[in-house]
Amino acid sequence: MERVHMNDIQEIIYRLRKGESVEAIHRDTGHAKKTIRKYRKLAQEHGFLDKDRGLPPASKLAEVLGPVTHLAQCVSTVEPYKEVVQEYLDRGVVKTVIWRKLREDHGYTGSYSSVKRYAQRLQPPDPQGYCRVETSPGQEVQVDFGYVGMCRDAKGKLRKVWVFVMTLSWSRHLYVEFVFDQKMETWLTCHENAFRWFGGVPQRVVIDNLKAAVLKRELQDPVLSVPYRRLARHYGFVVSANRPRTPRHKGKVESSVKYVKRNFIAGEELKSLDLARLNEKGREWVLEVAGVRDHGTTHEKPLTRYYSVERDVLNPLPTQPFELIKVYRATLHHDCHVVVDGRYYSAPYTLIGKKLDIYVGRRVVEIYHETELVATHLVVEKRGGRATRLAHYPEHKREWMEKTPQRCRELAVAVGPWCGKAVAQLLSDRVQDRLPSVHSLLHLKEKVGEERLEAACQRAVHYGDSRYIRVKTILSAGLENEPLDDEKTAIQQQESYRYARSSSSYFPQEVR
Repeated sequence: MERVHMNDIQEIIYRLRKGESVEAIHRDTGHAKKTIRKYRKLAQEHGFLDKDRGLPPASKLAEVLGPVTHLAQCVSTVEPYKEVVQEYLDRGVVKTVIWRKLREDHGYTGSYSSVKRYAQRLQPPDPQGYCRVETSPGQEVQVDFGYVGMCRDAKGKLRKVWVFVMTLSWSRHLYVEFVFDQKMETWLTCHENAFRWFGGVPQRVVIDNLKAAVLKRELQDPVLSVPYRRLARHYGFVVSANRPRTPRHKGKVESSVKYVKRNFIAGEELKSLDLARLNEKGREWVLEVAGVRDHGTTHEKPLTRYYSVERDVLNPLPTQPFELIKVYRATLHHDCHVVVDGRYYSAPYTLIGKKLDIYVGRRVVEIYHETELVATHLVVEKRGGRATRLAHYPEHKREWMEKTPQRCRELAVAVGPWCGKAVAQLLSDRVQDRLPSVHSLLHLKEKVGEERLEAACQRAVHYGDSRYIRVKTILSAGLENEPLDDEKTAIQQQESYRYARSSSSYFPQEVR
């Protein structure tokens, strides 16, 4: 049996006194015919349908019909487990666990919703009160995205569409823009378009925890993304980020998004429109419908409040354009470069495999890991071009690019003239690349010092073999300071050494 409010009973009796049929009353009020017939019978018994008498007041109806206007409450399926549920509630057990325990331990077969409703009857939640915050003109705007459906892109393909809404908190004037994504570049561009639409900038922008704006929420101190911080500084507004899961803190724009969906979107066939036409119609709707309506809270037209007061108190737009052009998110590859629009930019090797944020300006590219700036480069103009800093490579890899043959000659001469001669002999080989040997030879300076290396190189050059392995052998044996043979003996030793090497290279062991 349905529950009928006293006002509805008065309406039924009033219509019956007018001579309306049960069918007509059912059609207009939605109450069951059986219920209407029951109240007609009771009204007849008490003379309430007598047109010569006045319509009985609610108190008289309550006195006469009260017992039948309230239905006997259905017994909950959880009622047999009342003591068990109460015990769980007293212990602070959550409702989902109570439902599971009833099923597992007590054979309960009902739904979670039944348990939830019954628990709320036993332990009603504390009522919450909210404070409506009104702001002065030009002080605040609220921003939000809302999904609205599918629309065609420039190629005719159907794609998901979101609406970006910015609401001036005092006048309730709107800016509406439909977009295909919620990426950083879109988020920033929508803000700029909105400020130009309003002809000025508010003091504060209230947002939720959208990833394009808030990287992470640390208690009461949200970490804003670097591009959004820059946009705020450029336009001169303060960002006020809501606490998570508190949409009521930006209720004005939440209501605006619902209004756009229910009023504008409900009357449009999105799939027949492209995005440009949808935005054009959206701007017309804001000016011709939303802006001239009697707002439910202010009871004034938003455009009237905007033009008469708020437009003139907004902060002026900056004279210079915002520097940031595009924003990318890319992974640092093993070659220590990220790929941005076909161009390659280096970043520290310690971040290989991590997601980095790349902010492309008109002249400079900045690469961030979370909020830390890790690399800057001039913009590479041509696709396929590279911007590389050697400091971004591991040290042992960086050496091959830093220590060129010319640089190695300079480092060797800095050790001493004999070291310079040894390196020059190695690099003058026209058949074999001796640069790896030169790198190894120069590394010996770190182990033995410049003085010992110079002496070892002198001995190696004197005997005609300046290879790294020969210099290292001399140092290992401690022979670098031994007296050198005269020039004739050295030449003979050099020739015999060369002959021994050539014979071992061209003749088998058994022939030798």
